[in-house]
Amino acid sequence: MPETIVLDRPLSFQEIAAVARGAALSLSDTTWQRIANARAIVDALVEKRVRGYGINTGVGALCDVIVDIPEQQALSRNILLSHACGVGEPLGREETRAVMAAQIANFSHGYSGVRVETVETLLALLNADILPVIPSKGSVGYLTHAAAIGIVLIGEGEARHKGETISGRQALETLGRAPLVLGAKEGLSLVNGTPCATGLASLAVARATHLLDWADAGAAMSYENLGAQAGPFAAAPLALRTSPGLQAVGENLRRLLSGSALLAQSAGSRTQDPLSLRAVPQVHGAVRDSVAQIAEVVNRELSSVTDNPVVAGSPEAPEVHSQAHAVGAALGLAMDALGIAAAELAAISERRIDRLVNPLVSGLPAFLAEGSGVSSGFMIIQYTAVGLVAENRRLAAPASLDGGITSALQEDILTHATPAADKALAIIANLETVLAIEVLAAAQAYDMQPGPSGRANGTQALYGRVRKTAPVYRDDRPLNTLVCATRALLRSGAFED
Repeated sequence: MPETIVLDRPLSFQEIAAVARGAALSLSDTTWQRIANARAIVDALVEKRVRGYGINTGVGALCDVIVDIPEQQALSRNILLSHACGVGEPLGREETRAVMAAQIANFSHGYSGVRVETVETLLALLNADILPVIPSKGSVGYLTHAAAIGIVLIGEGEARHKGETISGRQALETLGRAPLVLGAKEGLSLVNGTPCATGLASLAVARATHLLDWADAGAAMSYENLGAQAGPFAAAPLALRTSPGLQAVGENLRRLLSGSALLAQSAGSRTQDPLSLRAVPQVHGAVRDSVAQIAEVVNRELSSVTDNPVVAGSPEAPEVHSQAHAVGAALGLAMDALGIAAAELAAISERRIDRLVNPLVSGLPAFLAEGSGVSSGFMIIQYTAVGLVAENRRLAAPASLDGGITSALQEDILTHATPAADKALAIIANLETVLAIEVLAAAQAYDMQPGPSGRANGTQALYGRVRKTAPVYRDDRPLNTLVCATRALLRSGAFED
């Protein structure tokens, strides 16, 4: 049975990521009651004809056009259909589930005013793994991604289930449900808020956090192979710099390299090592600190109401407030920062890969190849790492500054939070591959050490895990197959499992 996350309080990024990977989601009775109470307020606003954006008015630049009660259902339906205009390849399974989970979490605060049955249908799709097809491009914020989910609820659009693409109507039939007829405000709420960016951001932070220890592991393996000096990782001098991330990296490196005969052999051979080796605590530690700060931003967003307008008060005294809570500026800035941090981690990893394959500095066979001149070994896979690092550099340009003007000057500043999260995920995917290349190259370097292995117990365990996945390379197969296998190893679990 899959794990079940119970939504009775604001979810964390880790919980959104767990649902993305396949955990079920359920809502507590208290949460369902909050959703029902908010819907009663919307019904009261409609009955009392209190003006509310997207409830009884048009949206965007049409916000001053009054929509009377007979047309409000049509307004909700039309909002979804007109906003479902995304393009490009669909989001993956985990990305789609993350967005859906974040959307349900946003409704659960009890300020959106969607009906209980609407959330029930969305939750049923998620838990049955019947996932709307969400085009990945075309959104400056959240609208097109969210609309692709919403149209499935009314029997339109497409969904994926058990490897097949089915219509939105078929998706609902699989659940034994009829297409929803949306009420006032529901169309707007289904395309509104920051759940698209928050879901993707949760996944990005979770993936980046998972790779931090693997980055330290790869660095330790490279460090040991290259005969570097152990002094830069000593606890006392590292403690002089205030950084929780730096201290965590130093502890990881000391543990992994404790008792290394290879480092004992090279002790005192040089005054100091190149920065890609010597500055691992400083660079990796700075990335850790940055990721921790970004995680706080994402968790704050998950605990926030990001609908517009929000409803409050009671059915007897209903309130509607038009704010700008749906603007994802905090997430845009955070995801831009995460992309830069992940790109930095990939960049220093590639520099260590270069040192492993370069006979001018490694003291090992050129390009870690068996057979001088006949085999190229790891020569060209380092090119791949360089290419990915270069791509990261391009992707790391800030999305949050892209700006733009939409909806006839009504939305005249855009923060591009969803695109920022999307490109952060792309950078993290490249980082994962670069780290896989480093770990694989370091394992190859161990096999080419001139004397007895002399590996530390920690790096010996890492080496053993890699060799269970990828054998020594002898130019006897496409090298990218071994990289893919090693990447799957990095993705599958913690480095100390």
